[in-house]
Amino acid sequence: MPQSFWKKLSGFETVNEGLAGLAYRSRCLGADRAVVNIFGGNTSTKSTEKDHTGREVRVLWVKGSGSDIADITERGFAGLKMDEVDPLFDRPTMTDEEMVAYLERCTFEPGRPRQSIETLLHAFVPATHVDHTHPDAIISIACASRGQEIMREIWGDRAAWVDYIRPGFDLSKQIGAAVRNNPNLECVVMGKHGLVTWGETQEECYASTMKVISEAEAWLDNHRPAEPFGPRVYEPLSQSKREEILAAVLPTLRGLAIGFRKDTDLEKDRTSLILRVDNSPEILEFTLRQTAATSSQYGAACPDHLVHTKRLPLWVEWDPASGTEALLTALESGMASYKAAYESYFKDHAAPGDKMNSPQPRIILIPGLGMITTGPDASGAEVSAELFLRAYEVMRNVPATGDFQPLSPAEAFGIEYWPLELYKLSLKPKPKALSGKVAFITGAASGIGKATAIRLAEEGAHIVVADIRADVGNATVGELKAKFGKSRALFVSCNVTDEAAVEQAYREAILEFGGVDIVVSNAGIAGSAPIEETTLEEWNRNHSILSTGYFLVSREAFRIWKRQQVGGNLIFVCSKNSVAAGKNAAAYSSAKAAELHLARCLAEEGGAYGIRVNSVLPDAVLSGSSIWSSSWKEERAATYGISIDELDDFYRKRTTLRQNVYPEDIAEAICFLTTPSSSKTTGGVITVDGGVPIAYVR
Repeated sequence: MPQSFWKKLSGFETVNEGLAGLAYRSRCLGADRAVVNIFGGNTSTKSTEKDHTGREVRVLWVKGSGSDIADITERGFAGLKMDEVDPLFDRPTMTDEEMVAYLERCTFEPGRPRQSIETLLHAFVPATHVDHTHPDAIISIACASRGQEIMREIWGDRAAWVDYIRPGFDLSKQIGAAVRNNPNLECVVMGKHGLVTWGETQEECYASTMKVISEAEAWLDNHRPAEPFGPRVYEPLSQSKREEILAAVLPTLRGLAIGFRKDTDLEKDRTSLILRVDNSPEILEFTLRQTAATSSQYGAACPDHLVHTKRLPLWVEWDPASGTEALLTALESGMASYKAAYESYFKDHAAPGDKMNSPQPRIILIPGLGMITTGPDASGAEVSAELFLRAYEVMRNVPATGDFQPLSPAEAFGIEYWPLELYKLSLKPKPKALSGKVAFITGAASGIGKATAIRLAEEGAHIVVADIRADVGNATVGELKAKFGKSRALFVSCNVTDEAAVEQAYREAILEFGGVDIVVSNAGIAGSAPIEETTLEEWNRNHSILSTGYFLVSREAFRIWKRQQVGGNLIFVCSKNSVAAGKNAAAYSSAKAAELHLARCLAEEGGAYGIRVNSVLPDAVLSGSSIWSSSWKEERAATYGISIDELDDFYRKRTTLRQNVYPEDIAEAICFLTTPSSSKTTGGVITVDGGVPIAYVR
């Protein structure tokens, strides 16, 4: 990385040496994931501050646990009183629990995040500014059996080496002692872990970090062969062929992975998963190469990789030329073998009282298709993908360093089941009712569909906005992403009357999230006319959207759910006209009646597969709904001899008992039918009519 990078980013000749400067330096480092892993690394600054009494206090500012330095702000750092931390260096040893309890008492300012487990590393290095990073190039050397020899070749006496031990007091003291005993050191290389660098100014610290990494990168570039994973053994597939195969196998794979989670104590309240496909060029090419199968099974290079990728990925033994059925067979056998191996790994290393995490793989590598990652949500799956890309870069350097010495199974278990790591997980908010679920909603661009999309997203669902109106649908997706996260929503163009369009919409949802759990069939149309004035075109259009469309959407959902084998949830948005026909609405009412009867048929058909089918019957939801056209309102208002505003009031206040009905009211009923609260209900009908029982089910 060029030395001008610092000033190029800052735009300033000088940078604040305090907390603001630390936040800026951290973001500079985090701008390159080859330097700092996502959510990994930690940085610090020592400064003099005034406490609440006005007294001057030496403070260690260090990155808080769980934050990402790529976007960290000043509020992301913990502050500790150095005068209280300094004496710890003279202690011979300290347990994790003792260290955490002690540091909690050294807090300088309340309301800040919990300090990192590596806080003492920063305290014991005497420099003003300290960086601890996990650069790809450094880890490549730190995981080689001849790593110390390579370190000496690159840096000579400018570097010190510490062997791998789990982060905590002892590792921090070893690093601090190495630096204190050799004032000419520029860095410490941590076996199977990372790098420590420092400086007396923010820029000096940053420059030192980048210099050391650049020197390691140059050495590796000079020693790495042109084809580190050997020649190709498989031919690449076209993008269209890859997508065809993935769409066919992802629901099956997702169902297998979800099934694994249901068997564990720690995951009882979150049994769903999101799958993400990463077909970046480097990973695709990697899966085609001769040594990819063996290279992928080296093991985790460092603790930061392990936490999000597990010790090993699943490599699927499959020839891209052998077809989809062969891949399905390979996935089933591969997943079963992975589960058995993980259970053995747990049994071999578990202590009394340990509870096994889910045995599903976080990383799945398939020749010619790339990488599939699993996570409790899309963001989690993306973090796993990002960290495997870092692991890939380390694997790419193995021919340069000569071999690879990853974390051993025992060392990996010590991180994965580390009480402090499990404690961090326990601090996370309880999963929401629909966490990890995928909801496919037709007519979701506006009205009831949009309100439903927002409500289900509030409960943690990932949303597929399926609508015929691309402009409005994309706008709705933009709102969902802004509120719930960039990976939480997808727009798919969907004309529910077109068989191919429905299949393609589901296919896009599968490629984005791995499958579908919830389908809300909501696409609608409205209109009214006496029977003698109803044209055949109007009749067919009502039945095409409201009957055939609901059939096509349901049929494809059933096909997917039978492949996933973890059940499904189908909700029809019908109408009070389903059971209480409206005057001058023969086409609409008869189509809605067909909808309700179809739902009841499907409830009977789907029960054996864990598929629940229920219906919601709204009445006169005019406000916020897009199906009631202005011409329909004008006709209806003219019939009553009132204005359109008066018509709205008429439907809202039909009796003194009636309450206003809005799309959000319907969304609430739909939400209830998607959550565990209604898990034992199928074939049900909920009326949402404002309190007047016009549409009760007889």
